[in-house]
Amino acid sequence: MKINKLLAGLLASVTLIASVAQAAELAVVSGDTGNGLAFLQEQLKKFEADTGNTVTIVPMPSSTTDQFGQYKLWLAAGNADIDVYTTDVIWAPQLADQFLDLTDAAKGVVADHFPSIIESQTVNGKLVAIPAYTDAPALFYRKDLLEKYSKEVPKTWAELKATAQEIQDGERASNPDIYGFVFQGNAYEGLTCNALEWVKSYGGGQIVEADGTISINNPQAIAALEEIKSFVGTISPEGNLAYMEEESRGVWQLGNAVFMRNWPYAYALGNGDDSAIKGKFDVAPLPAGEGADARSAATLGGWNYAVSKYSKSPDEAIKLALFLSSTEVQKNRAIQQTNLPTIASLYDDADVLKAAPFMAAWKEIFQNAVPRPSAPTKANYNEVSSKFWSAVHNTLAGDGTAAENLELLEADLNDLKGSGW
Repeated sequence: MKINKLLAGLLASVTLIASVAQAAELAVVSGDTGNGLAFLQEQLKKFEADTGNTVTIVPMPSSTTDQFGQYKLWLAAGNADIDVYTTDVIWAPQLADQFLDLTDAAKGVVADHFPSIIESQTVNGKLVAIPAYTDAPALFYRKDLLEKYSKEVPKTWAELKATAQEIQDGERASNPDIYGFVFQGNAYEGLTCNALEWVKSYGGGQIVEADGTISINNPQAIAALEEIKSFVGTISPEGNLAYMEEESRGVWQLGNAVFMRNWPYAYALGNGDDSAIKGKFDVAPLPAGEGADARSAATLGGWNYAVSKYSKSPDEAIKLALFLSSTEVQKNRAIQQTNLPTIASLYDDADVLKAAPFMAAWKEIFQNAVPRPSAPTKANYNEVSSKFWSAVHNTLAGDGTAAENLELLEADLNDLKGSGW
């Protein structure tokens, strides 16, 4: 009996030692602050309890530009201290060679995510990162003003222009500061997002196509930019060419715009107690353009989890990435953080819709999502985007026509492609 007890004790000790030996010490980088950081810590406690692993959060600056720069330094040095990276949707092609292929690990869940988001994280058939939460812009509209003027939500940019002008003219007597439409017109990445939507909505392509074809210099793209150019100084203020997201939201939230293009974060803020438009607005898909291939288009944003190929515990790191992108965590994110899920079924989840009813409107918007051309342009995406937004900004500012600026852009992109991308 004593021998049996001794053997049992030894076996238990061996099992415990093996369990401890198998536990991994992992590190995940995060640019979250405030409530976002607390949320991540809460989720990681569940992962640690379930797996026996420990996870350290490596804080990052909130600036995505600074994050990307640090990532490149760490990965170029083969840093084995970081296991899981939080990545922007456009970084996949630029960092693909440094991350593990998650195709096999995620094969049981990949169909749950919006296809366009999975596509954005797939490079040469390799799933570089698994989506965690997403972003896509919408058309914000003043439902009270549309009702007042007996107008429908515009389905095309031409309809938006006409409706915005009529309501702007009618409201100027009581509110001389009101404009019909505000968007992000400054010369930065946000203008690339806006202009990609305009061009794609007119059937003008995606700047550079998936096969590397430079498509931006075409009649539909020219028509799209000329249409939006006609907004500036009429239904959009001249100053809109200096607006980023917050400047647009500021005008909108003061009650000085009929329509706005912006990201989902502006919804909750617009319904805040200090907002002049609380309860007076709603959202819809962005308008379509004109032409045979016209459609609504919304630039894809969002964040993902990638596993470093230098991780000392790749299998456990993959488990962490899958956990942080799981239905359970995405549901918690939607309820607690109002981050938009990449899993389609959560847009019909009763708990999610009770906590964040506005999310129901985004399901259709994501079905129109368009990725930026980071996959075909790879490490050159930032330069491609900069050249594109510069050409668009020049057009909107009246510095050359859309045709002239897109012809110059095409030549610049061909030169860039010729040097190798």
